[in-house]
Amino acid sequence: MRTVNVRTAKPYNVYIGAGLLDRAGAYVRNAAGGGAAAVVTDDIVAGIYLDRLLNSLQNHGYDTPVFTVKNGEASKNTFTYVRLLEFLADKRLSRTDVVVALGGGVVGDLAGFAAATYMRGIAYIQIPTTLLAAIDSSVGGKTGIDLDAGKNLAGAFHQPAAVLCDHALLEMLPPRIFTDGCAEAIKLAMIADGDLFGIMSCFPILDLEDVVTRCVTIKRDVVSADEYETGLRKLLNFGHTVGHAIELLSNYSVSHGKAVAIGMAVETRAAVKMGFCTSECYDQLVELLHKYGLPYQTRLSAEEISGAALNDKKRSGGKITLVVPEAIGTGVLHEVDVGDLGSIIALGTAKSGG
Repeated sequence: MRTVNVRTAKPYNVYIGAGLLDRAGAYVRNAAGGGAAAVVTDDIVAGIYLDRLLNSLQNHGYDTPVFTVKNGEASKNTFTYVRLLEFLADKRLSRTDVVVALGGGVVGDLAGFAAATYMRGIAYIQIPTTLLAAIDSSVGGKTGIDLDAGKNLAGAFHQPAAVLCDHALLEMLPPRIFTDGCAEAIKLAMIADGDLFGIMSCFPILDLEDVVTRCVTIKRDVVSADEYETGLRKLLNFGHTVGHAIELLSNYSVSHGKAVAIGMAVETRAAVKMGFCTSECYDQLVELLHKYGLPYQTRLSAEEISGAALNDKKRSGGKITLVVPEAIGTGVLHEVDVGDLGSIIALGTAKSGG
C-alpha cells in the first residue's frame, strides 16, 4: 500500500492499495471519528460494493444511513443536492459525524458539497470506485454541482478527511469507464510528467497502484502549492475549457473523460498553430488517445464551443486562462481575452491545415 500526504491547510492522507474497501471502517474512524457515517452512493455502485462498506463501518461502531442517487451526471444538480441536505438533517447528523462518498466523480462532488455546507461543514471521506475519481476528483477538495448554464458552477473547496483508493475496484471497471479515467491520467502526464506519459503508452499493461500513486502525487503537489486555484492549480484544467463545453452542449451524453480527451487535442492543436508547441507534441498526444479508444475530434463548431465555454467558471471577467503544453510533460498558463477564444478554438477544430 502507498500513502500520499496532501499538505493543504487541513492535511490528509490518500491511501492507495488493494483491499481498502473492506478495511474502510478503521480508516474512517481514525480520520473522522463520529457516531454516524452517512454513505452517499449511486444505484449501480450500491449493488456491487455497498454491503461490504456498510459491514466494515458497522463493525467499527457506526450508524450507517444510506442516500442513493441515480448513476450519471444528471444527478449532480440542485434538486438532488437539497434532497441530500434534507436527508442528513432527517437522520440527525451532527457536526461530529461524517459523510462517506462511495462512487465516481458525481457521487464524490455531490457528497463533498453537501458535507461542505451542511451545518457549515462536516467531515467527509472519499472512496472512489472509478479511475477518474481516484486520480482526479477525489483529491484536492473541489466539490460542487452543475447548473443549467454549466458544469460545477455551484460548489466549495472542502478537503476530505481521507481518501481510500482501493485499486482492486478499478480493475473491475468496464473498459469504457476505465479508459474515461485514463484521459485524466494522460492530462496529468501532458502537463507535468513525461515519464508517466511513457508509462501510459504501455497500455494495456499498467501497474494501477503505480499509475494512481503517480497521478495523486502530481495533483498533491499542485494542490498543496495552490489550494484555492489562484494560479498554478489552473494547470489541472488542461482540456477542460473545451471539454466542459462539449459536455454541456451534449447534455452530458459525452462523458467527462471523452470530452477532456477532445479538449486536450483541440487545445494542443491550437497551441501548435500559435507556435507554442511542436506538431510532434500533438501527434504523440493523438496517438496515445487513439490507443485508448478516446476521441480527439468534434463535429461541434468553434462558435458553439466558445459560446458554451464563456459560461465556465474558469473565466475571470474579460479573461480566460488556457493551459498550453509546451512539450510532453510541461504545461504553461496563457491568459487570453474572451473575445479571442472563438478564433483560438477554431485553430484547434479546423478540418485542414495541419
